Amino acid sequence: MQPERHAVPRSGEKTIDAGLRTHFQRVYNMMAMGLVVTGVMAYAVASTPALMQIIYGNTIIMWTVFLAPLGIIFFGLTPAKVSRMNIGTVAGLYLLMTALIGISMSSIFMVYSNESITKVFFITAGMFSATSVYGYTTKKDLTSMGSLMFMGLIGIIIASIVNIFMQSSMMEFVISVIGVVVFTGLTAWDTQRIKESYSASHGHDSNMKMAVMGALSLYLDFINLFMMLLRLFGGSRN
Repeated sequence: MQPERHAVPRSGEKTIDAGLRTHFQRVYNMMAMGLVVTGVMAYAVASTPALMQIIYGNTIIMWTVFLAPLGIIFFGLTPAKVSRMNIGTVAGLYLLMTALIGISMSSIFMVYSNESITKVFFITAGMFSATSVYGYTTKKDLTSMGSLMFMGLIGIIIASIVNIFMQSSMMEFVISVIGVVVFTGLTAWDTQRIKESYSASHGHDSNMKMAVMGALSLYLDFINLFMMLLRLFGGSRN
């Protein structure tokens, strides 16, 4: 009779799981910090008529504020440049970007009621949380879905630019509906991508930078999902 064998847990697996949990805690904490900065800046500017006049009363300042976050993303937080920066600089650029987005989002307080903004924020948080959990736990490869969602994102950008000139309420509605689907899908895909890209072998500094970049992806998913839902369900300020 052969002796009964018991499965022995491998310490390496435990270490990886613990490290992955810590990594995601950093990602979500950094994302949450960005959302707080954005919310505080948006409300502070909206509550200060003098700042609103300075920003929206000058076309150059307004477009500088609107475009600066894109400049940080495409020229400051590129993988090649992030690899040469220290973690403090990467985090600083991320938080600067969230502050600028907050300033640009201050205008929503002139269009929508505080109750609507609060309601849609919690709806967004619920949808985002459920989708991110799905992306983390699913065994299904979401790569093909992510590629499809990215193509949808490009379509949304093009349609939004066209609608600046058309000013079609129907097109805005369609863009918002498609946007909800796209950014929900991107949330799941980005979460899975962050999970699969983590490895303890990358080293502490590299994983810290990856946590900030992961937070950036999820932050942008959340903000865009919030804006799409706000257009669909936000009640106009009387």
